Amino acid sequence: MTETLFSKIIDREIPADIVYEDDLCLAFRDIDPQAPVHILLIPKKPIVKVADAVEEDQVLLGYLLLKAGDIAKEQGYGEAFRLVINNGEAAGQTVFHLHIHILAGREFSWPAG
Repeated sequence: MTETLFSKIIDREIPADIVYEDDLCLAFRDIDPQAPVHILLIPKKPIVKVADAVEEDQVLLGYLLLKAGDIAKEQGYGEAFRLVINNGEAAGQTVFHLHIHILAGREFSWPAG
């Protein structure tokens, strides 16, 4: 995987408003928020997109979903939040490092998009 904006944030080459970090992932506030709470959760392991994940990533992907819920709770939105993962350019992915959008703090409609 080539270097991305997110890998530069992980390496502290680019500043970010980090809200959570551990050995496996990093979460930071989106610079172009689409909701009052808009946090990006990224694995430190470079995975381009969900479709590129392999069987060995199964535990990491589950961990990210659990951690997203924890982060939403820590932000005061444990009962109402939306998780979004875009897979590929046609689906709206602009940074090609897997990331989960944690959105909260406003009402969301359905269908999304």
